[in-house]
Order: sequence, then structure tokens, then C-alpha cells
Amino acid sequence: MQAAKNRVVSIDYTLKDADDQVIDTSEGREPLAYIHGIGQIIPGLETALEGKGPGEDVSVTITPEEGYGERDDSMVMQIPREQFEGAEQIEPGMQFQAETDEGVRILTVLEAGDQEVTVDGNHPLAGVTLNFDVNVVDVRDASQEELDHGHVHGPGGHDH
Repeated sequence: MQAAKNRVVSIDYTLKDADDQVIDTSEGREPLAYIHGIGQIIPGLETALEGKGPGEDVSVTITPEEGYGERDDSMVMQIPREQFEGAEQIEPGMQFQAETDEGVRILTVLEAGDQEVTVDGNHPLAGVTLNFDVNVVDVRDASQEELDHGHVHGPGGHDH
């Protein structure tokens, strides 16, 4: 069976940046399981895995356009500190969730002043060229329940 729309694909992967530094890996963890063709992984990786089956290896370089997008400087903004209610300590590098018109967005703190907090709404990997080494571990049809819920159940996915 091969990766195609509405199939559960389980992969082992290592993600490196252009300097060959490991950004993320599934090594030492369960394979990552996702439903192919519904936008659960970045477009460039999904395209590279289309039609691949268990045991196949894929090495692919993904541009920002096919990854997490280009950096958008307008996504760096200052927010009044009082909007961070309940957060006693705010330090650079901390991340918060914010509800926006486009849905939930992760904001990364760049600077924490007494009155304002400077945050970056870009994905941390925006503007980064990504190098994936992937091994397809398994491919199976998604259950109707998984399709209805929009995520994988069981190992590598979400359990109830």
C-alpha cells in the first residue's frame, strides 16, 4: 500500500537545517503517524511522500514556500504586558497561544519589557530551508472515525 489521500502514513524522520543541524527527529520515539492528503504535514513533505510505501526512504529539501512559509516581519508585534494575565514570569523564548482571525497562533517572546512584550507570530521554522530524511514505516487506510475526527488514533496519533 502506498501513501495517498485518506491513508494513515507512519514515518521515521530526521529534520535538519541548511547547516546540517538536527532540528527534530523521531529517533527514540514512536514513528509519526498522520493522515495523508489533508494538510497535517507541510506541503513539500506530503508531496515527496505521495506514492511511497513501507520500507521506502525519501531525502528531500523543502523550500520555505513548501514548508512553513517565508518570515513576515509584520508578525513581530508589541503587546501590552497586562494581556499576559496569569503569566508571572515572561522571558525571551517562552511561547504562548493566541486566538487570531486565522485560528490559534503560537507567539514566541522576543523581549519582555515592563509595559510591553515583543512577540513573533511567525512559525519558528518560517524562512528556513528544511532537509528531511524519512523512512516510511507503514501505510494503511484511515478508519472512518479517524477521518471524521481529522487525526490518527493509536500509536503515533491521538488516543482517547
